[in-house]
Amino acid sequence: MQSTEFDAIVVGSGISGGWAAKELTERGLRVLLLERGKNVEHVKDYPNATKGTWEYPHRGGRTQQMEQDYPVLKRDYPLNEKNLDWWANETENPYTEVKRFDWYRGYQVGGRSLLWGRQSYRLSDFDFTANQRDGIAIDWPIRYAELAPWYDHVERFAGIAGSREGLAQLPDGEFQPAMPLNCAEEKVAERIAKGFGGRRRIIPGRTANLTQALPGRTACQYRNACWLGCPHGAYFSTQSSTLPAAVATGRLTLKVHAIVSEVLYDKDRKRATGVRVIDAATKATTDYTARLVFLCASTLNSTWLLMRSATDVWPGGLGSSSGELGHNLMDHHFRCGARGVIEGMEDSYVYGRRPTGFYIPRYRNLFGDRRGYLRGFGYQGSANRRGWERAVAELGIGASFKTAMTQPGEWSIGATGFGEMLPNHANRIALDPNKVDAWGMPVLSIDCATGENERLMRVDMMNDMAEMLTAAGVREVETFDNGYWPAMGIHEMGTARMGRDPKTSVLNARNQVWDAPNVFVTDGSCMTSAACQNPSLTYMALTARAAEHAVESLNRREL
Repeated sequence: MQSTEFDAIVVGSGISGGWAAKELTERGLRVLLLERGKNVEHVKDYPNATKGTWEYPHRGGRTQQMEQDYPVLKRDYPLNEKNLDWWANETENPYTEVKRFDWYRGYQVGGRSLLWGRQSYRLSDFDFTANQRDGIAIDWPIRYAELAPWYDHVERFAGIAGSREGLAQLPDGEFQPAMPLNCAEEKVAERIAKGFGGRRRIIPGRTANLTQALPGRTACQYRNACWLGCPHGAYFSTQSSTLPAAVATGRLTLKVHAIVSEVLYDKDRKRATGVRVIDAATKATTDYTARLVFLCASTLNSTWLLMRSATDVWPGGLGSSSGELGHNLMDHHFRCGARGVIEGMEDSYVYGRRPTGFYIPRYRNLFGDRRGYLRGFGYQGSANRRGWERAVAELGIGASFKTAMTQPGEWSIGATGFGEMLPNHANRIALDPNKVDAWGMPVLSIDCATGENERLMRVDMMNDMAEMLTAAGVREVETFDNGYWPAMGIHEMGTARMGRDPKTSVLNARNQVWDAPNVFVTDGSCMTSAACQNPSLTYMALTARAAEHAVESLNRREL
């Protein structure tokens, strides 16, 4: 009979959960890793990784039935035939939208680490001090210097390709060689740097794709098919990186189809004692016990779990004594910027299918710049030769079409801003008493919207990019705003924030629930502010840091 007693339980096997499992097992703990979805084994379970578009029944696109079955996923690019199996079943896992909220979820071993965009940037002290400086929400309980060694730690293991730029607002790290800008991007980068005195800069995107092999993983093959799973292990995922390390210790137990329904809490000891698990197939219930519990189920699901726990003590759930559990939901707003056409480089082409693009670090509201809104944005974009699609409308079929398609199209360049969304107490989630999921448990009701600060920022996100492209000699420059609704960035954050005071925060500076210090929450829910950088690298660093603290505290018999 399998044991139900462990040293530590980790809920969720995505980016944060994988890191928690690795760090805790490597420090000697027997760890139970619980995943609500199915198993996805590295390499074996990537059936579409090397398929050609012509090998799919619908050429990789979407069908009417898919749109009917996935009413949220169909709102944007994620719905497609190629990796549909890695997105959550929306019929079994509904939620309530008080306002439109595009929640794209991945329920399987590895979670969204199989699907993520891999852009990896550090936060800086401009970000960790922003709330305090602006008088918004609460101050972060940590500063960059405390997290920097953990950024080093996770970057070395995950493998982050990037260039060292010496920017105070975007600290350098332990990088592998960058995936370089292509020739058109280099040309535009030089002109922008000259035109704006170096204050606005195009740099290579910092990405969790290997440019040098690591043990058990090979360098990127430049296929740009990461979202189908990488048989080479060339991008960071739970499967390629943290899970093999945890398994190698011999101290990891992985249980799939295991839906955690609550954290078990001993109100006399003020400690969690374990978790209650529902078998997703049989609906049988099992209690597992441990001295530590790490919640890494993603921002909204970890908070949902806290809300369902210890309700005999706190009606709002474990961690709700501050009144902030479930509040301050954030994302990154994007899908607006500018694009244009580059002339004079028709004899040049790109190398391979690079799985990243360029990045323009934040420059607004820094170094003396002042705008009519708070915080700022970075840009992510690329330059490419246009493909065969450009000629279809004009030529369609026939000899002229075939002749035109033997040549690459013109160079185009474009970028979208990624803007910081402010923490706002009114942006919240709660349990919906009137709707349940396939297992009879109440689902989340989500009430979240952007505000005036984000609206004003989006004007600059478009106009600034157009200004830079024009200054760089790009022609036919046009701005765009394709619209944005919260969660489209797939960067949900903030519903169990860290802080210095148990009266205003859910977690302390070490990611421990104030009301149950042997419960750690290290996914996006812990974020006190969003910054404008992609957040996953920060989750990794916070998780590794919390795991060390947890084990040391156990050894000192403090937990």
